[in-house]
Amino acid sequence: MNDLNQYEQELEKAVEILKAGGTLLYPTDTIWGLGCDATNPKAVEKIFRLKNREESKSLIILLDDEINLYKYVDNLPEITFDLLKNLDKPTTIIYSNAKNLASNVVAADGTIGIRVTRDPFCRDLVRRFGKPIVSTSANISGDPSPIVFREITKDLISQVSYTVNLYRDQMNSSKPSTIIRLFENGEFIIIRN
Repeated sequence: MNDLNQYEQELEKAVEILKAGGTLLYPTDTIWGLGCDATNPKAVEKIFRLKNREESKSLIILLDDEINLYKYVDNLPEITFDLLKNLDKPTTIIYSNAKNLASNVVAADGTIGIRVTRDPFCRDLVRRFGKPIVSTSANISGDPSPIVFREITKDLISQVSYTVNLYRDQMNSSKPSTIIRLFENGEFIIIRN
């Protein structure tokens, strides 16, 4: 099987799983991630259970294009697109006024962490799925984040609906994304660099 066929087949299978409300282990632009449909509360609940994480701790979602921010955030600050244009590494921005997402993916204060991914596989996955997907590190809460696929526990692998069979020997980044909190007035602070 050539690489393009495998890429297409993996995308197709991953989209099928997301549409069915399942969970994915997949390569991201940072570290390996656990994902699901960010608009499906039952799917999001599965991610919290897999990670053994309290639902009070919010999750990050991925979008394929910055224009789609309007679908999931009310009252985007004017500075948003200038900020995104100047990012040189994977960055998650926490926005106020989340909308059109599963309530359990949104923080109690109404904020949501969104990364507009530049990773080709993640971008294609979100684009084909047509909705944002959850992206959280593929580990049990409190354990170290897996940098490469082989660091993900067999227990976690056995509990997800599907594991994407691409880039398993590749390392994109040794750390999670930078996190910025963007306030409605356009001011922002860097939470994690």
